[in-house]
Amino acid sequence: MSKRILIVDDAAFMRMMIKDILSKNGYEVVGEAADGAQAVEKYNELRPDLVTMDITMPEMDGIAALKAIKSNDPGAVVIMCSAMGQQAMVIDAIQAGAKDFIVKPFQADRVIEAIQKALG
Repeated sequence: MSKRILIVDDAAFMRMMIKDILSKNGYEVVGEAADGAQAVEKYNELRPDLVTMDITMPEMDGIAALKAIKSNDPGAVVIMCSAMGQQAMVIDAIQAGAKDFIVKPFQADRVIEAIQKALG
């Protein structure tokens, strides 16, 4: 059975890029969210196997959303996505329970490697 993934990014273009990489590699994208608040809602509704979470978003940022998801489901698997130069935020995210992080612009092999590692 293919793993179910929720993509969270405020940029539709970025969501499309990740979706494309995932679909080509046999993953099922079960939902998309454009901000952290939507991410938490969709996570609770869909219970995906993994979430790719952008850090910088309106409404609620990725780290706040990560913490909210983890408080509801400590077993949640979340990979953070960040642009270059957000190292401090990445460290916060890992401390908050993120499994890994991917740097934008996305490289397909790195995305797949991070997801395979996170899903163990």
